[in-house]
Amino acid sequence: MGNFIYHKCDIEGLYVIEPKVFGDARGYFMETYHYEDFKEAGLSMAFVQDNQSSSGKGVLRGLHYQKEHPQGKLVRVFSGRIYDVAVDLRKDSPTYGKYHGVILTDENKLMFYIPEGFAHGFLVLSEIAVFNYKCTDFYHPGDEGGIIWNDPNIGVDWPLPEGLQPRLSDKDQILPTLLQSGFAF
Repeated sequence: MGNFIYHKCDIEGLYVIEPKVFGDARGYFMETYHYEDFKEAGLSMAFVQDNQSSSGKGVLRGLHYQKEHPQGKLVRVFSGRIYDVAVDLRKDSPTYGKYHGVILTDENKLMFYIPEGFAHGFLVLSEIAVFNYKCTDFYHPGDEGGIIWNDPNIGVDWPLPEGLQPRLSDKDQILPTLLQSGFAF
């Protein structure tokens, strides 16, 4: 498996991916995706859309999903530091309603693969973070769904610094809990 190390997470289907970084005094080079390497690791998804966002410290985006057009995502941080979270929404999964979180930074260069069937969100821990993600389906605005970031039954342990409240969009402030939504893939 060429230029990547694939770390399976405790929830089936999630991977933290560590790229090999080639560096010297001039800087570094790394592959961020290679179809054949990923396919050899059992990740043969096809990506159809790339997205990038920039957010300031304390911004929390999520937990989002698309209902009829679920997206698998390969996420990474181009600049800054975030805490990235995936919540299992697969109804027949033994880990339904459980989450996995990982710190992604421009320094550790880790990537997180989240397949279809998960809600996704992240919290910005640096002053600014630029976040990139490849998606397996196109974004459909009318297909959005979400779960409130602090759902007590999921219990995401967001690493919020003492006294810092997350900065949420109006939409994210009024999302239901997983139990209220009753949603499952």
